[in-house]
Amino acid sequence: MPESTHQNSSWSISTWLAVISLTFGSFALISSELLPMAVLTPMAADLNVTEGVAGQAVTLTALFAGIAAPTVALIIGNLDRKRINLILCMLVITSNIAVSLTSDYLVLLAARMLLGIAIGGFFALAGATIVRLVSIEDMGKGMSIVFMGLSAGLVIAPALSTLIGEALGWRAAFMTVAGFGLIALIFQAICLPSVPSASATSLSSLLGLLTRQKVRVGMVIGLLFFGGEVCGFTFMRPFLETNGLGATAIAPVLLVLGLSSLVGSAMAGVFADRVLRKGFAITCLTLGIATIGLLALNASYFAVLAFAAAWGMAIGAGPVMTQTWMGRAAPDLLEGVGGLFLAVIQFGVTLGAIIGGIAVDLLGKSAPLYVTAGCAIFAASLIFMHQAPRVISPQAAP
Repeated sequence: MPESTHQNSSWSISTWLAVISLTFGSFALISSELLPMAVLTPMAADLNVTEGVAGQAVTLTALFAGIAAPTVALIIGNLDRKRINLILCMLVITSNIAVSLTSDYLVLLAARMLLGIAIGGFFALAGATIVRLVSIEDMGKGMSIVFMGLSAGLVIAPALSTLIGEALGWRAAFMTVAGFGLIALIFQAICLPSVPSASATSLSSLLGLLTRQKVRVGMVIGLLFFGGEVCGFTFMRPFLETNGLGATAIAPVLLVLGLSSLVGSAMAGVFADRVLRKGFAITCLTLGIATIGLLALNASYFAVLAFAAAWGMAIGAGPVMTQTWMGRAAPDLLEGVGGLFLAVIQFGVTLGAIIGGIAVDLLGKSAPLYVTAGCAIFAASLIFMHQAPRVISPQAAP
């Protein structure tokens, strides 16, 4: 039996522009979230706190994003989703401007909380917004374009922010990223049509999602994938350094990894829409096999680059595959399941970083990558054990 009955569809120019406007939003969000990492040392010195304390600005943002994701879906009711997206863009701008102007660490944390709310709200609503713009059949294609903004942010934002921080100071870097948010706001105000809510999410319906087997399976797979990915990626550089690669050799590896994540995001939509189960399983297996390849560092440097490229493609495809799986599992509650999706990501990020830290302290700098490989292969085995959710209309969903 075919996995889907996807039909080829063409989008109008206005639809393309609407989807791309959301891509700019995801780029502004991920650039804002990761910015403290690029300017951590001067920011900490200016605020008179340690680098470890300053780094909690990222942790707090992730925490509030995880909390906000399901909460936003509950409180916005039937408000036009375009209006909500514009408000979230305003939060991004406000947060970055506030950080750039403050000399008080507590004010900085409050501003980063606003950013966390924006991140949680945006990605909770993204899947439902895409389906309203296109269709459930094209959800993977649409989300792959939106997540390309995230992948581009991972590649471009840290380097650009570091350059601006060195040349003009860390506060100028935050003002620059506020400008990214303004561009997203203007683009969405012009190109995003009115997106009325299909239905409001209630607490009972949100909790009811946890009774759906395919939603639970998607959450477990996502937790394994994102937790494993972050566990390995966080300690990738120390691992490569321990195995004889210097800074000049590591930089191209990380660049290839980042650029290939863009390719993975772009390709994932086709597989997610047509062969979700196979595509998702291949994504997880690619992450696992590429990690095992990196662990065999007696290979040539070019082989390491190839494994890094495969690794990057997998982490670029993973979010698209996970959200498409969960969206198909609950097409009638896309905003609620979108909130659960982001909560899974944020919990996976937190758990992966904690486990990676414990593993590297107890077992050495290779240990986090073994965790990555194990999680990815286990996730693939779960996919093989379950059928992917079928493409059905929201009206036909339970």
